[in-house]
Amino acid sequence: MAREPRERAEREERDSEFVDRLVHINRVAKVVKGGRRFGFAALVVVGDQKGRVGFGHGKAREVPEAIRKATDAAKRSMIRVALREGRTLHHDVNGRHGAGKVVLRAAPQGTGIIAGGPMRAVFEALGVQDVVSKSLGSSNPYNLVRATFDALKNEDSPRAVAARRGLKVSTLQARRRDADASLEAGAEA
Repeated sequence: MAREPRERAEREERDSEFVDRLVHINRVAKVVKGGRRFGFAALVVVGDQKGRVGFGHGKAREVPEAIRKATDAAKRSMIRVALREGRTLHHDVNGRHGAGKVVLRAAPQGTGIIAGGPMRAVFEALGVQDVVSKSLGSSNPYNLVRATFDALKNEDSPRAVAARRGLKVSTLQARRRDADASLEAGAEA
């Protein structure tokens, strides 16, 4: 008996570390004999602002219940994304889902989050501070969130690339600095 409150407190503490963003609520009506029956569908993005993020979809007769279901689903479907300096992406990446297409670009410090509605919610929950993004095609929030997650799943950290190629991380980063320096020299000429 004394154990129950402690378990509940631990669960609430674990849940409190997550930030949840309500992206979209859709009201649907079913016409029945006595009139209309309304239902609600909610799209929620949840993240810890340290590189983990997930999204969920919940449906219910009441808005709070739909949001709760969506939040629970989002916590179950979280992914980890490697961030550079804990503030931006490592490289530019494209994603798509259905007719929704997104382009995500790494940005210098101080840029901020340049993104529209559904994508902004994903980046805020993820903990990204500097990113430039563009959505192409469909503006459906469900497809945009899924396309953004598709892009984030394709994001690779230098550590993962080095392991895949059998190199050291420092070698990769030295090559990147050399490439950046040659691009700057070419721009000056």
